[in-house]
Formats: sequence, C-alpha cells, structure tokens
Amino acid sequence: MSRKVIEVAGLADELGFVRAQMADLKDREREIRNTLIEAGVDALEDTNFRALVVTSLRTLIDWKAVAAKLKPSHQLVTAHTEEKEVISVRVSARRGVAV
Repeated sequence: MSRKVIEVAGLADELGFVRAQMADLKDREREIRNTLIEAGVDALEDTNFRALVVTSLRTLIDWKAVAAKLKPSHQLVTAHTEEKEVISVRVSARRGVAV
C-alpha cells in the first residue's frame, strides 16, 4: 500500500504570513466600519458594493450569571457538561525574525 506524500516545508511560514494579512485586513475592516458609522452613513453605493449601516436591538441572556444565581449543584453541572476534542494550529513568529 502506498502512502500519500504531503509536502509541509514552508507551511508554517505561509500560515503565519496569511494570519498576519488577515489581522491587517480585520484592522482595516474595523477602520472602514467605524468611519462609515461616525460619518452617519445609512447607505453607500460604490462601483462594486453597497454598504448599509443597520442599527438594531439584540437580546442577550447572560446564562452564566443566571446559572450562578440559581446555584446549581455540582452533579447538575457535571450532568450537563461535555468534553470535546479540539484541534488547533498555533503559529507565532520566531524570535529575531522580522516578518
């Protein structure tokens, strides 16, 4: 049985660069969003996209506070707690390396 060969060399660097670009894009998105809101824009039509600034009410329930107020027993909490395996890939710049 043959095994599939997967080339991984350079992927840590590529992943790091992609995540850095994503962070920069998120920052830019936040800046643009805030500018539209601060400018009082309701709708903006450009060549390719239309941006709408929508204000709405959202109801959020703080279930942690509700549970704390009810003081559930350890058994009740345990009965409604589950563990799930989570796989994550962490990436960080190496010391002394400029990205």
